[in-house]
Amino acid sequence: MDDVTAVVIGAGQAGLSAAYHLRRAGIVPGQDAVVLDHSPEPGGAWQFRWPTLTYGRVHGMHALPGRELRGADPLRPSSEVIGEYFAAYERAFDLRVRRPVDVRAVREAGDGRLLVETSAGVWRTRVVLNATGTWDHPFWPRFRGQEVFRGRQLHTAGYPGPAGFAGERVLVVGGGTSAVQHLMEIAEVAAETYWVTRRPPVFREGPFGAEEGRAAVALVDERVREGLPPRSVVSVTGLPMTEEMRRAREAGVLERLPLFERLTEDGAVWADGSFARVDTVLYATGFRPVLGHLAPLRLREPGGGVRTEGTRVVRDPRVHLVGYGPSASTIGANRAGRAAVRDVQALLAAGTANGGRPAGASGRELAGV
Repeated sequence: MDDVTAVVIGAGQAGLSAAYHLRRAGIVPGQDAVVLDHSPEPGGAWQFRWPTLTYGRVHGMHALPGRELRGADPLRPSSEVIGEYFAAYERAFDLRVRRPVDVRAVREAGDGRLLVETSAGVWRTRVVLNATGTWDHPFWPRFRGQEVFRGRQLHTAGYPGPAGFAGERVLVVGGGTSAVQHLMEIAEVAAETYWVTRRPPVFREGPFGAEEGRAAVALVDERVREGLPPRSVVSVTGLPMTEEMRRAREAGVLERLPLFERLTEDGAVWADGSFARVDTVLYATGFRPVLGHLAPLRLREPGGGVRTEGTRVVRDPRVHLVGYGPSASTIGANRAGRAAVRDVQALLAAGTANGGRPAGASGRELAGV
């Protein structure tokens, strides 16, 4: 067992931002802190994105703090560009990320600290900065007949690019940006495409400035503060209408249908009895936060989410969720990393003044029970 001041779980945008700010605060990765990553290579979830998602098509990628991303070829796959950028960032700031490491559980150590149990050993720490994102927890909706459908059923997490859908009849489920991108690509090679969403999609025309962005983040933050599962920022901003999307809509590709009622062996049936023969169903239905390893701390509220103030978990101030809810964007993750480390410094200072325990916190409050 190794004793450290801080453990960062995850080395995507949020985790690297947190590690960078820890180093600037004098909590040095490899000495006072450890950064653990489940992924095999640098790049966070970006390394798993489909090859046709080129860097030029990435929406809203913000550079990590302290090092810009310049001169990237917009035609290269985003997985390559951002993977190389993250790797260079880790080297430049000597963040000493340990990978691949699976974090199995975070639980009480019994002395006011936390135990982080992993495939590479156990760390005892004063604080945990959790930056595990959502990629490893794809959301699969449930429909009647899924078990009898004889075609393929895929999720965005396993989307291979459009070539694998040539000549097929493809049903895309989901109303987000990924669904639209998949649909436009697949429509170029498929025999037929169908697009279904739970609610009519909202396309956003015109500029989207700082004020609109703050309002959207505030809506997501409100849910988190109430202890509800977070919604994505995109779900409250709508789909930004691009020229490519406008052409696809004019060509009839973005004609939305309501959700089907059930799947059959060879297709989908709607409530009005209409039927579409389908070879593949692609679920672009989003992801959920990866928080199962924190279950021993019992951080969830009755509403199903984890209530936070900023990044700090209300039930346990030793735990910070970075890149969760309102900070689940590249610019939000950067800011959350900085804010989390400021709170960590305050917590550590309070602990030093109070025998290792934050001022005003009992052992039961720290345990979140």
